[in-house]
Amino acid sequence: MRIALSGFTGKDSTILNQVVKTLEESHIQTQIMNTSNQDVAKDVDMVLVPGGDRGILNYFHKTSVQSAPVLGLYESNSTGFLAQIDVKGIDLIKESLKSGNYEIREEERLAVKVDGKEIEPVLNDVAIFSNKSAILMEHFLRINNKDIWHDNSDGVIIATPIGSTAYAMSAGGPIILQNSHVVVVVSVNSLDNTRRPLIVSDECFVEIVDITSSHHCEVILDGTSRVKITDKLQCNKHEFPARLVTLNNNYSATRIIEKKVKYAEDLLRMPPSAKLILKTLEYEGAMTQKDLINKTMLPERTIRLSLSHLLNRGYVKKKISLRDARQKIYELKI
Repeated sequence: MRIALSGFTGKDSTILNQVVKTLEESHIQTQIMNTSNQDVAKDVDMVLVPGGDRGILNYFHKTSVQSAPVLGLYESNSTGFLAQIDVKGIDLIKESLKSGNYEIREEERLAVKVDGKEIEPVLNDVAIFSNKSAILMEHFLRINNKDIWHDNSDGVIIATPIGSTAYAMSAGGPIILQNSHVVVVVSVNSLDNTRRPLIVSDECFVEIVDITSSHHCEVILDGTSRVKITDKLQCNKHEFPARLVTLNNNYSATRIIEKKVKYAEDLLRMPPSAKLILKTLEYEGAMTQKDLINKTMLPERTIRLSLSHLLNRGYVKKKISLRDARQKIYELKI
C-alpha cells in the first residue's frame, strides 16, 4: 500500500515523522505530496491530510485531479465534521488501512469561475458578500441561462449537500442529505421577505450576475479564500468529487446532522458578539485577542467575555503562541 502525506508544514515536522514511522513499521510506503506534484494523488492508494476539517477543505481547494481517497487527521478532542482520526490514533488503524478495512464516500464539489476566470473549487460552499458588513448587494440569480430572481440582500450562498449544514444552514437554508445530487442557493437577509432558499439539480449551471454594491464585493470559498468580484460568479458540478475515507462506521450522515443542528441551536442562544467571533475565527483562522479586537471592532471587555463563553461551551480552544509566550491564540474547536 502507498500513502501520500499532504499539507504537512514545517511546524508539523514532529507529527509527520511520527506518522511516517508508524506507517512504515507496517510496511506501508509513504510519499510527501505538495501542490506542485498533484499527480501523486492519482498514483497512491490514500492521502493523509492534517489540520482537521480545515486541512481537508484546503487540500481539495488545491487539488484539480481525481485524487485517491483522503483521510483527515486532527489533533484536538473534537473531530469536527470531516476529519476521522486523531494523529495519536494512527497506530490503532494502520492495519485497517493496510488491509483495506474502510469505506470510501464521495462528496460533490463545485467548480467556480469569478468574472470568467476559473478559481479554486469548493467542497462546502461559495458565497458573495460586500467586503464591508451591513452593506446591501444587488444581484440577479440565473439558472441554466434563465433569470430566476432579482434581489437586494446581504449576500448569497451556494452550497453542496455536505455544505448545507454549514454556513447555509445558519443563514436559514435547508438540511440536505448526502448523495442528493442538488445544490442550494440561499439569499442572506433579503429585502424581499418572501425570498426562500432554492434547491436545484447539481447538473444545473448557476450564475450570480450584475453584482452591484456601494463597496466592492468578495467571493468567499469554504470560508477561507477570498477573491474580489466585479460582475459575475459561475458555478457547476466539478468533474472530480471529493473522495473521503470512512473508518469503522465512524461516519453517519444523520449523526453529523444531529451534531450540526445542536450547534445551530446553540448559536441561536449565543450573544451576537460570540456569534461574530465564531464566524471571524471560521473565516480568518486562529487569532489572538488583539487580532479579534482589530478585526471585529468590538470592545476588549466584550471580546474577553465572549471568548470565555465560547471556551466554556467547547467551541473555541486556547493555546500559547510559539512566537510570544505571553500571547494566547484562539481557534475553532468544532
